[in-house]
Amino acid sequence: MPIEIVCKIKFAEEDEKQKEKEEGDKESLIEEPARPRSRDLAAFASTSTLHGLGHICRSGRLGVRQTLWAFAFLASLAFFLYQAAKSALLYLEHPHVMALDEEAIREMVFPAITICNINRYRHSALTDADIFHLANMTGLPPKDRDGHKATDLLYPDPDMADIVNRTGHQLDDMLKSCNFSGENCSSRDFTVVYTRYGKCYTFNGDRRNPRVTRQGGMGNGLEIMLDIQQEEYLPIWRETNETSFEAGIRVQIHSQDEPPYIHQLGFGVSPGFQTFVSCQEQRLTYLPQPWGNCRASVQGEKTLPGYDTYSIAACRLQCEKEAVVRSCHCRMVHMPGNESICSPNVYIECADHTLDAAVEDSQERCSCPTPCNLTRYGKEISMVRIPNKGSARYLARKYNKNETYIRENFLVLDIFFEALNYEAIEQKKAYDLAGLLGDIGGQMGLFIGASILTILEILDYVYEVIRDRVSRVLRRSKPPLKKPSGSIATLGLEELKDQSPCETLGRHVEGAYNPGILPNHHHRHHYPHQGVFEDFAC
Repeated sequence: MPIEIVCKIKFAEEDEKQKEKEEGDKESLIEEPARPRSRDLAAFASTSTLHGLGHICRSGRLGVRQTLWAFAFLASLAFFLYQAAKSALLYLEHPHVMALDEEAIREMVFPAITICNINRYRHSALTDADIFHLANMTGLPPKDRDGHKATDLLYPDPDMADIVNRTGHQLDDMLKSCNFSGENCSSRDFTVVYTRYGKCYTFNGDRRNPRVTRQGGMGNGLEIMLDIQQEEYLPIWRETNETSFEAGIRVQIHSQDEPPYIHQLGFGVSPGFQTFVSCQEQRLTYLPQPWGNCRASVQGEKTLPGYDTYSIAACRLQCEKEAVVRSCHCRMVHMPGNESICSPNVYIECADHTLDAAVEDSQERCSCPTPCNLTRYGKEISMVRIPNKGSARYLARKYNKNETYIRENFLVLDIFFEALNYEAIEQKKAYDLAGLLGDIGGQMGLFIGASILTILEILDYVYEVIRDRVSRVLRRSKPPLKKPSGSIATLGLEELKDQSPCETLGRHVEGAYNPGILPNHHHRHHYPHQGVFEDFAC
């Protein structure tokens, strides 16, 4: 039976380097199939859902068919990018549209009604001191009733608030009848408010407990009969800023959440007519920036004392007041605040001019943007003449006046809702983010047949390419690891029967050995004869 001796030999340093190279090649051959290579562009194009790419990126030479497909793909891509850019620019413009809708409800809050007599001061209520102090405002000569000249008169300093309150037309004298939705009302249902017209009165101005109406049409709102008292109008000696040539009242229909701004937003009602005002409530909703320019009302913010929400009228009054206080160091009677009230002379010399300048330059000095939520009232006005001959005699007897007085001073105002519905006017985004994504997605599918998943496919392919390139660079830059290399040799017992392996090796010169000593050596490469032995074990 043959006996084999197995020996492990550590070769010289040169042999180790050669073997390390062989083992490295062997490891790369073993490990390379285990790590998946990144797909090439042709393979990716053949599986991609991007239309046309598979016809362009084919293996082989570039032919006419591939060139035509490439031109078609690039043209479709250019159209897609053009349409996508247009959609993006349209979105950045933030366009909006107005949507109109009409909604019916069972009951509606009746608006606030402010009325003012066009004449600010009653002639009979003015004292000699009032005429003296208001001479520059009213144009009346500064004399007392006995004919004394102004140089002979000495009066105390005037109180403008007291003059306006005392000499203005009193509602108890003007109001002859009042009816709201079939129920009688009186002057106690009105509150005093001061405007550029002096002392005025507001019906249904309570925000906490407003009146409501449950039926539309004539007779289901406010109906009042007023005596404008033309005999109390001031005589005109000369024209001033306060001179008025009209006779009648000014009326403003507004929300309870905003103060009256009647000198600009009111309409006139003449004596000798019954005026019908058919109203329709309009609830407007505007968009803030960047789609619109509205101003949202901040909770707890008070731009005008007594009003909880922001409004254009409140903003203008506050702005006008700040301008007058800044220039004249006082405020006018109709302006809110705790500052001292201007005297009649300051009214003429400073306040009126400042107020007129503030109104003219309101766009530059006073910015009052539209609130995001606004309630206003559309009006349709019609009128008939009153009184007729029969009613003139009756009213003359009833109020102890003559018929001429009735025709020249009496008027009837009837304000009601046209129907129990309101118009909802809402500013909406004409092109929002959902519309932008929908347009881009539709154009992307139309021109290049792509979708969000196609974009993910492209990103995944780019990731695989980058990962493969980085891994190759890292493997090349990594230094090789030195491992001890050994060879296994098999010796037949018949070849060594006369000598032992150790004796045979001992007879060789140091550093040299017989290459035929390992007949069963399995290495493919031929090692040199010369070398320095590090170890030999049997």
